[in-house]
Amino acid sequence: MSEDRHAQANALLGTAGTTRTRIGSDASQLASRRWWDADAAQYHETHADFLGVDSPGGEFVWCPEGLHEGDMHLLGDVAGKVILEIGCGSAPCSRWLAGQGAVPIGLDLSRSMLERGKAAMARGGPRVPLVQAGAEALPFADASFDLACSAFGAIPFVADSALVMREVVRVLRPGGRWVFSVNHPMRWIFPDDPGPAGLTAKIPYFDRTPYVEVDDEGVPTYVEHHRTIGDRVREIVAAGLLLEDIVEPDWPEWLDREWGQWSPLRGELFPGTAIFVTGKP
Repeated sequence: MSEDRHAQANALLGTAGTTRTRIGSDASQLASRRWWDADAAQYHETHADFLGVDSPGGEFVWCPEGLHEGDMHLLGDVAGKVILEIGCGSAPCSRWLAGQGAVPIGLDLSRSMLERGKAAMARGGPRVPLVQAGAEALPFADASFDLACSAFGAIPFVADSALVMREVVRVLRPGGRWVFSVNHPMRWIFPDDPGPAGLTAKIPYFDRTPYVEVDDEGVPTYVEHHRTIGDRVREIVAAGLLLEDIVEPDWPEWLDREWGQWSPLRGELFPGTAIFVTGKP
């Protein structure tokens, strides 16, 4: 990860180096909560406009390629539907859904991200309930939601994404839909660089060892977990979901911004995002 893009969080947490090491759910969750609390301000300085965080009605952007739910309709008809957004951050997606007549609830691990969402809602527009919790143990009763979604929230950062799939199935009603976007698994083999250095494959695709940033004492400050396409499919099927589609967005000609490792240079050659569209029978 670029130090410039995350200088504030790295300074607050004392990030000193990177490693590849196994890490369990509790340690991974703690690192993620601390990271997103520390990075929330700088993250929004960089991305709030693109994500529509401060627009009166929010926006639902699925990925750095700019796919909008208003154009894609991956969730189908949302009017009147009770929707859980997992890893909502500052909740622009949930606010946009509320503006379409849905009844969304946003869930995120980071208090700072949720506070940023509350501040945006205080300035006007739709208001949605926000819940601070992790994705591996959803604090909701069985069959509470018609739909669930996650736009780069939670899934890449949890140690047990298979458990998240089972939890989503538990809280979905029969016939419900679960759609989530993540960094495309093939990106794992390339360095995290938007420029030419990010075009050379260097990391084994089949190495699932998490990427971990640590402080001087070896305490994790940031964690990201890798799953192959096959892993994702198996987790979805094992949870009892039906896989309807995998969307791999093209890089749009109009988009010239970089977002972390996403860039026009890399986007012209290979996908940066995978969106999994699934349903509960």
